[in-house]
Amino acid sequence: MESMSVPTAGPLVDTFGRVASDLRVSVTDRCNLRCTYCMPAEGLPWMAKPEMLDDDEMVRLIRLFVALGIDQVRFTGGEPLLRRSLIDVVRRVGELPNRPRMALTTNGIGLDRLAQPLADAGLDRINVSLDTVSSQRFIELTRRDRFADVERGLKAAADAGLTPVKVNAVAMPGEDPSDLLAWCLDRGYELRFIEQMPLDAQHSWDRSTMMSRQDLLDALGARFRLSPVEQRGSAPAERFYVNGGPATVGVIASVTAPFCGACDRVRLTADGQVRNCLFARDENDLRGPMRAGASDEELADLIRLNMWGKAPGHGIGTPNFQQPDRPMSAIGG
Repeated sequence: MESMSVPTAGPLVDTFGRVASDLRVSVTDRCNLRCTYCMPAEGLPWMAKPEMLDDDEMVRLIRLFVALGIDQVRFTGGEPLLRRSLIDVVRRVGELPNRPRMALTTNGIGLDRLAQPLADAGLDRINVSLDTVSSQRFIELTRRDRFADVERGLKAAADAGLTPVKVNAVAMPGEDPSDLLAWCLDRGYELRFIEQMPLDAQHSWDRSTMMSRQDLLDALGARFRLSPVEQRGSAPAERFYVNGGPATVGVIASVTAPFCGACDRVRLTADGQVRNCLFARDENDLRGPMRAGASDEELADLIRLNMWGKAPGHGIGTPNFQQPDRPMSAIGG
């Protein structure tokens, strides 16, 4: 598609008629866990600080996205709580005209100290990543003994009013997902399972060993009565009432039941690249032009160009699928 065909005004649309309204902002690529499905035990080479957007640059770009129709901003990482200025960034975004709803995805380490300050700064919602309620299994999966820290973080989020507190769990083979669901139900957390996707730095993902949507529903159904929640819209999670409700559990089946046709997301990486899909092979650089003096209009054109080129789907399972070069920790969830 030639660039002259790209819309020069209006919302962020693509050639399939989808409109972006949800911005995922990676505030850092660093992480304090070493999850086996994400990165090697020794970690990854982190971005040098000069490569990363500073606070003014990040807030400027978020303001620009909001002006282009974004109404929800989710801060991600890496582990976003490792960005020391996160609270100030949240506060500044909360002061923007047409204030977007703000959410955060975190592993929960350090959240016991930061949940209330984040809520005070204007954060609306929080998702905590947790794949198991076994402290020993937690060590095996994350290579860190921090389960108790995550428990404290979850409680602090609930106490700070960041409710409903959502738990994101990557469905792992060999785990009984019903144990995690029972644990969340007891504490009033809303659980969502996510199929494991090919986003690991090691490029060792194997679909044949993945726990699928059907595997999850079979395992959960052996212990709980599940009934579908009818409305879904553009939300990634297929939700089910548990034992008649009101509690629910969600399943994000990105691999076996993709929802690309209703996708409303766009991503901004910590080094200022705009990505129209988690699995995109191409990015548009905003940091370079911005630092060279580009105007808001020029940056908006680059964003529109990127969105206009969005593919119909991620292509997992197709013969020409290629895993993105960046791992999940560098893209943002």
